Amino acid sequence: MKKTLGIAFAGIVAALALVVTAFAADSAAPIKTLIVGGGSSHDFNKWFRDADLAILSGPQFQAKYTDQVGTVTEQLGGIDVLYLSNNQPFTNAATRSAIFDFANSGKGLVLVHPALWYNWRDWPEYNQKLVGGGARSHDKYGEFEVTIDQPDHPVVRGLPKTFRIKDELYHFQKDINGSAFDVLATGRNLETGKTYPVVWVTKHPKARIVCITLGHDGEAHQHEAWKPLLKNAVGWAAAQK
Repeated sequence: MKKTLGIAFAGIVAALALVVTAFAADSAAPIKTLIVGGGSSHDFNKWFRDADLAILSGPQFQAKYTDQVGTVTEQLGGIDVLYLSNNQPFTNAATRSAIFDFANSGKGLVLVHPALWYNWRDWPEYNQKLVGGGARSHDKYGEFEVTIDQPDHPVVRGLPKTFRIKDELYHFQKDINGSAFDVLATGRNLETGKTYPVVWVTKHPKARIVCITLGHDGEAHQHEAWKPLLKNAVGWAAAQK
């Protein structure tokens, strides 16, 4: 009887060990991210591909880049976070639907700089539902001040309370019929004092969505605040922060 109980107990311990091992392996799995770029007015390959792929490397992240928007649909099934930086159009209706399906399945989105413009007149749902608005203009490229409004939020945690950056300060406009959002950081024009959101999270019933208007060129992508901001954004969007 004792021998039987001992064998049973050993079996239970072994099974628990397998469960713990599997859980640890799963929790340590890298966040799979697809960066989509391409379009005009930006050096997508240098900054959104090369620079940001380098940031999203290491054991916590597994990222890849494409500027072929027609391939996005087939790549969504294997990723945790979709990082959109493109201003080239998604013309295929199936791709547009797939992006919304991705969000509705509870996955994460990080929408950066060019992707926060009002790019597509024939796809208003993108800005309305995923962004909560958009930009149609920006300040002249130059230095402005960023203030972290919610320093305890995981997306901006650890960033300097205020910092200056050379970039384009987008004139973001809220869509009164669009999704609500929480502003995490604000940019201020140093001459006029006008302020605009530069980092926010869109309130979506299923997805975690981070919007970042910063990122025009190397002054942003090589800024000391960019690396932790991007890593935090992807981690939070993947529900790991």
